[in-house]
Amino acid sequence: MSEPFSVPVTVRGYETDVQGHLNQSVYLNYAEHARWSLLKAAGITQAELIGSGVGPVALETTIRYLRELLAGDEVEVTCAFEWGEGKTFRIRQTIRKQDGTVAAEITAVGGLMNLKERRLVANASEVLKGLATDPGLL
Repeated sequence: MSEPFSVPVTVRGYETDVQGHLNQSVYLNYAEHARWSLLKAAGITQAELIGSGVGPVALETTIRYLRELLAGDEVEVTCAFEWGEGKTFRIRQTIRKQDGTVAAEITAVGGLMNLKERRLVANASEVLKGLATDPGLL
């Protein structure tokens, strides 16, 4: 099995809280950054999504905090789509320190919304892969 898509991120001082560790909300920013980076690597831009009449929506997100992250820590944020039946899909992500320690695991349930009808599309996988120049990343 190949390694999942990942992006490097360095924890910035202004992202930390009073205890000196990464603020809990920033984990969501890192996850979102990795998701958009994966879509971009697959050849899908935000403008193309909007232009095709669909937009991604987050329906549920769970974060398991396993180790603290401090200012200056360098991490890799992975991103892997899991396609199934129905209107929704899962995204599994890991935030891992350089030494291999897993700092957090993020699982999200998402979908693609038809922007005119304001309803989830039935075939999110097909729509995204149809827009991609490298659908194998998805």
